[in-house]
Amino acid sequence: MPTLRRTQRVRTAIDLFSGCGGLTEGLKTAGFRVLGAVEVDGVAAETYQLNHPEVRLWTKDIRSLGTRSVARKLNLRKGQLDLLAGCPPCQGFSTMRTLNGRRSNRDKRNDLLFEVVRFAKALRPKAVMIENVPGLSTNSRFRDFCSQLGKLGYTGEHRILNAARYGVPQRRNRLIYLAARDQEVAFGKQSGEQKTVRSAISALRPAGKSGDPLHDMPEHRSPGVARIIKAVPKNGGGRTDLPYEQQLDCHKSCNGFKDVYGRMAWDEVAPTITTGCFNPSKGRFLHPVRNRAITIREAALLQGFPKRYKFDVKHGKVALALMIGNALPPPFIAAHARAIRATLHNRS
Repeated sequence: MPTLRRTQRVRTAIDLFSGCGGLTEGLKTAGFRVLGAVEVDGVAAETYQLNHPEVRLWTKDIRSLGTRSVARKLNLRKGQLDLLAGCPPCQGFSTMRTLNGRRSNRDKRNDLLFEVVRFAKALRPKAVMIENVPGLSTNSRFRDFCSQLGKLGYTGEHRILNAARYGVPQRRNRLIYLAARDQEVAFGKQSGEQKTVRSAISALRPAGKSGDPLHDMPEHRSPGVARIIKAVPKNGGGRTDLPYEQQLDCHKSCNGFKDVYGRMAWDEVAPTITTGCFNPSKGRFLHPVRNRAITIREAALLQGFPKRYKFDVKHGKVALALMIGNALPPPFIAAHARAIRATLHNRS
């Protein structure tokens, strides 16, 4: 009689600092059932619920949310939750804000990292995962965070990894920390094939006529800026390729930030999608061949969101770009969540 294989039961998770839902999307792709989420920003919370209506969402400051209340609402006993995951606000650890470490940053959001410890202490999940900017790794708070989880019995490790190697069509270096109670957790496997800008957005219908409100949001440029965009060489060209007389005065006097007014290249990954991704003056955010910046839908796809993911255009480009630029790329999260799931399966 053949041996019966153990079936993998549904694993549960909670998403702290959920934003518009990139982390939850990745967890669900990896087979987790997300029970609860916390997000203080109203627009991000609305977008989250639009896509994950089955998840119990707390729209409030996490510091005012009681762990006992969460456990009671989700019917969780201590030690029952499989994964506690989150991305505490990272602006306070950004190298841009600290001038690559030369300036201290006393952003009050830095201490939100310890809310993960508070929830871990109360719920005792089997595993913990956080994602953040690489700058967190050199911050004393992170060392304290790891130490506190270690005292709770978690064995953890962090790495700085490029999301482009995990199926995200974008160059994005991020810190990922994985920990489990009394055992090590393997990191996710890299994808065998790199996704490019072409593979992510080339199949979309023309912007403005696609029928997708997110892809059809209009773009308004001054005649002078429109002429510069049109002159930038297709498929990877930049402002430095333009004749001196065609460059903006501000660019003539500044030798830095050479990616601004640059085009993406079809067969490469995109640059890091930031909160200014709809604005060519903020980075290499021009379409490879169209004379425009990438659309909000294109930005979402380059961030790794599925095409079906919903964003309400009533919030406007600035708010939408803020959510998408701050989001966690779902395929990157899914790769590491699968590794956690396999670890938990092997233990149980």
